[in-house]
Amino acid sequence: MVYDRAKQLADEMRQSDEYRAYCAAKERAYSAESTRNLLSEYHRLRTRAQAYALSGERNDALLAKLQKLGELLQFDADAAEYLLAEYRLTEMLGDVYKILAQAVEMDIGDLEA
Repeated sequence: MVYDRAKQLADEMRQSDEYRAYCAAKERAYSAESTRNLLSEYHRLRTRAQAYALSGERNDALLAKLQKLGELLQFDADAAEYLLAEYRLTEMLGDVYKILAQAVEMDIGDLEA
């Protein structure tokens, strides 16, 4: 029953405004090869920065490069719209995870706001 409900929730999430906006923005942003390459690099750097943070380390050079790339992407309307849509979708997924974790009294630490 739990898995059936999870599948139902997944279907509803695919119908959400956040997901539809994300898909449309991603299609536009990734249609230009240069933007696609910059976004791929941005995601790669962001993942590396998160890995450093999780390990308790800080890589200032990596963070500076990530920030500069993020600023550059803000000048591309399609990339900026995509990153905002990605943020909103991620926020929705995080909220759902928090609700589920609270339902089973799981300690999620820093994820709680």
